[in-house]
Amino acid sequence: MTSRAFVRSAAVITALLMAGSLAACSTASNAEGDAGSSTDAATATSAADFGGLDALIAAAQEEGELNVVALPETWANYGKIISGFEDKYGITVNSASPDASSAEEIQAADNLKGQDTAPDVFDLGAAVALTNTDKFAPYQVENWDDIPEGNKEATGLWVNNYSGVMSVGYDSDKLPEPKELKDLLGADYKGAVVLNGDPTQAGAAFAAVGSISALNGGGVDDFGPGVDFITELRQAGNLLTVDPTPATIASGETPLVFDWSFNNIAAAADKPSWKTTVLDGPAYVSFYNEAINADAPNPAAARLWQEWIFSDEVQALFLEANAVPVRVDALKEAGSADEKLIEAATFGTSSEDWITPDMDQTDAANTLLSERWAAAIK
Repeated sequence: MTSRAFVRSAAVITALLMAGSLAACSTASNAEGDAGSSTDAATATSAADFGGLDALIAAAQEEGELNVVALPETWANYGKIISGFEDKYGITVNSASPDASSAEEIQAADNLKGQDTAPDVFDLGAAVALTNTDKFAPYQVENWDDIPEGNKEATGLWVNNYSGVMSVGYDSDKLPEPKELKDLLGADYKGAVVLNGDPTQAGAAFAAVGSISALNGGGVDDFGPGVDFITELRQAGNLLTVDPTPATIASGETPLVFDWSFNNIAAAADKPSWKTTVLDGPAYVSFYNEAINADAPNPAAARLWQEWIFSDEVQALFLEANAVPVRVDALKEAGSADEKLIEAATFGTSSEDWITPDMDQTDAANTLLSERWAAAIK
């Protein structure tokens, strides 16, 4: 559980999916395609540009490294996803600043531009991704057709990868299970309620405010009621402004956390009394976004990472960690998705219960937060 990326918005596509996000291309580096012609990995928009997937793998292995940022091992199964990539392809993954936010991912790319330590790929939420599309380039993975149209930009400039359901994790040894949002204003929750990060910087916290707004009578894109409720929490003495981590949860320092279901469920591994619930009302769901740094120092490896992320193997690893993979319908059709895992990942909710912000309104929500957040938590 960490303060991670801004969340991208989307629209309901199927009984298990919604829309919207980012992904793409890289800097100048040459790799040999199967036909023996020189291929500029930095401009390749599919494996076919290399001469096929085997040629892309060879080019990535020649580079030998991949730089990632803001991917905690405990977040959506990224520990297994990273080690699996290394084991399968023999490519070293350099993972920097795992607890960084989306904004810090982009800052790292700016600060390290032209250096071999710059990030090759991004895992971003909406508000940051949408204001930095000039830093991405298009790439279409081999199973492109399995990704719903609403979850990808037509040229592959961005692609959704996984989502969660906004939930409440709480220490059942200390607190009663909250059923409704208003329960959190009660004396039982004095100094107990936290968000996973600063909503003007971190996607999980941004989504938490969106979820609280909807539960407090607001529209999906109207964050005002969320800020109003958080102000009430502060005035009641129930808001705790501490960034939650597995350590703060295990120690009891942060006894109730608004976060993605996959994070809250994972926290129980170190805290057996940690329970996860989704409050009565609309369930907030939104996808994160996969993107390739247009200035990636390892452009072939960056594209191979995209192929890996959207493979059956990794999409199933997301599901194993209680995250909803974007290709969940394709996995179901192929018989490689366990219905019980899907039920756990969606936390018993269905698309009829789900809400997600309109991408076009994300900037407005972020502007409101920027203007009102400091006063709300003062």
